Amino acid sequence: MHRQSMAIDQLVLRPFHTLDKRWMLLTAGTATGSFNPMTISWGALGTVWNKPFAMTLVRPTRHTYGLMDQGHDFTLSVFPEDMKKRVHGVCGTRSGRDLDKVAATGLTAVPSAEVEAPGFDEAELILECRQIYRDDLDPSLFMAPEIHKLYTDDHHRFWFGEVVAVHGTEAWRV
Repeated sequence: MHRQSMAIDQLVLRPFHTLDKRWMLLTAGTATGSFNPMTISWGALGTVWNKPFAMTLVRPTRHTYGLMDQGHDFTLSVFPEDMKKRVHGVCGTRSGRDLDKVAATGLTAVPSAEVEAPGFDEAELILECRQIYRDDLDPSLFMAPEIHKLYTDDHHRFWFGEVVAVHGTEAWRV
C-alpha cells in the first residue's frame, strides 16, 4: 500500500465510522520480538493534555493485554474495506496465544518510524502511538445501567497513546 507520512493536522478521519464500521487493528509488542494484532471497534481519538491521542481498551483475558502492559507503545491500522472479513475475522476472534495471526491473515508486518510496535504493509492508515496513561475501568462508576451487561468480571484496562506519527494514503489526507 502506498502510504505517506503526514502531520496529524492533515489527517482526515471520521472516528465514529472508522471505529464502528471499518474497525482498527491494535498491535502491541515489538517488530523485532513478540507482537500481536487485535481487532478493536471501541476507542477514542482526539486531544488530551495538549497532545493528539488515541484511546484503546483491552480486556485482561486478551493476549494483547500483557503486551500492552509490558510495552511503551502501540499502533492502530485501518485496512481497505475488502480486507475486513479476512483480517478482522481472524484478529477479532482468535487468540495470539494459539495462532500466528499475521501468517493466518497473510499480512506483512513493517517496522514503524517512531515506535517499536509494527504496522502492516496492507494498511491504508497507520497511527503510531506512545503510551502516556493507563487505568482500569471501575464498574462502581458506570452511570448507565446497560454498561454492566457488557461485562462479567473482566473489565477493560484503557490506554491513552500520544499519536507520534501518522502514515496514510491520499484518501486519509486533507
